[in-house]
Amino acid sequence: MIRICFVCLGNICRSPTAHGITLHHIKKRGLGNDVELDSAGTGAYHVGQRPDQRSILAARRRGIDLPGVARQFLASDFDNFDYVLAMDEENLENLKKLLGNRQHPGLRLFRTFDPSAPPNASVPDPYFGGEHGFEEVLDQCERAALGLLQEIEAELARRRR
Repeated sequence: MIRICFVCLGNICRSPTAHGITLHHIKKRGLGNDVELDSAGTGAYHVGQRPDQRSILAARRRGIDLPGVARQFLASDFDNFDYVLAMDEENLENLKKLLGNRQHPGLRLFRTFDPSAPPNASVPDPYFGGEHGFEEVLDQCERAALGLLQEIEAELARRRR
């Protein structure tokens, strides 16, 4: 089992979008028994809330459901996930601080899996913007999710040999 956690600031826009899109493609590829997903925020601003309604509606227009309720990422979560994927540099730095002196090889920016993204590209926070920002986040998360799943499928194939 490969476990992945997507992380943004509040866990109501970007990380649930990445979670929902990746889950959508996992189901299409029949990988549900091999990959487990979660999402979290580095902050506790929205703990217990469903994803932002604008994120839900934008995803729904594409036939994608956004699962879960917001939770805060904990230091102990590093022990439970093979990949901890931050949506931007600020959250990546917050995760590194939480990790402390330990190492986690799966800690990186989510858009590193997007072949069209420049180095160190972030998924921008659409929270204070208009509807277009939520569509842009969906597009970026889709490209990164497809790249991530290529890596996951290769890893699963290696494990089966």
